[in-house]
Amino acid sequence: MMLHLEQVLPPEQVAAMRAQLDAADWTDGRATVGPQGARVKRNEQLPEHSPLARQLGEGVLAALSRHPRYFSAALPRRTVPPLFNCYRGGGEYGFHVDGAVRQMPGAADYLRTDLSATLFLCEPEEYEGGELIVSDTYGEHEVKLPAGDMILYPSSSLHRVTPVTRGARICSFFWIQSLVRDDARRATLYELDQVIMRLRARGEDAETLALANHYHNLLRMWADA
Repeated sequence: MMLHLEQVLPPEQVAAMRAQLDAADWTDGRATVGPQGARVKRNEQLPEHSPLARQLGEGVLAALSRHPRYFSAALPRRTVPPLFNCYRGGGEYGFHVDGAVRQMPGAADYLRTDLSATLFLCEPEEYEGGELIVSDTYGEHEVKLPAGDMILYPSSSLHRVTPVTRGARICSFFWIQSLVRDDARRATLYELDQVIMRLRARGEDAETLALANHYHNLLRMWADA
C-alpha cells in the first residue's frame, strides 16, 4: 500500500527546517549504502550522527506522533531516526531496493524495514526532476509532493529518484518496522480503521463497536508485539 499523508509538517516548521538545512554541510550520500546502492546513487546527505540531523529528526517523529493517520497506516513498532538528503546538479538515485534490515544507530540490534517514508521539504515548483518513482505489480508510480507532505510505501518496492536538473530537492527519509509485517494485512487494518473512525464521527453504536472489536482481534492476531 502506498499512502500520501498530507501536512505532516506545518509550513512554519518546514521553513524553520529549511533555513537550517540550507546552511548545513552536506556529505556524499553514498556513505550510507552498500555496494549495490553506491553504483546508482548520486546525492548528498546530512551526516547520520550530526547534531542537526538528530534534532531535526526528533522534530519529524514528534510531528508524526500527532498526525491522525500515521499510526493507523504504519502501526510502527520501531523507526530508524530520520535522515536528510539533497539532490541537485543532476543528482539522482537509480532503481534500487532498500536493505531488508538496518542497524539502529549507536546500538547492536537491527530493525526490519517494512515501510519506507519520504517527507518532502521543498515545493514541487522549486526544482525540476526529482520525482520518486515506485515500481510495484501495478506499474510505476510517480511521486512529487508539496512541502510538509509524506509518502509511505512498502520497503520491498523497487524505487528511484529521477535526476534533478534545476534547483534542489531536499527531503527527510527513514524506515519503519511495523507491528504487522505483511503489507496486505496492514492495508486491511488501515482501511477497516478508517471506516470505524468515519462511523464514530456520526455517533457510536453497536455496529461500530462490533467493527472495532473485529479490528482489535485482527491486530491481536497479526501483530509481532
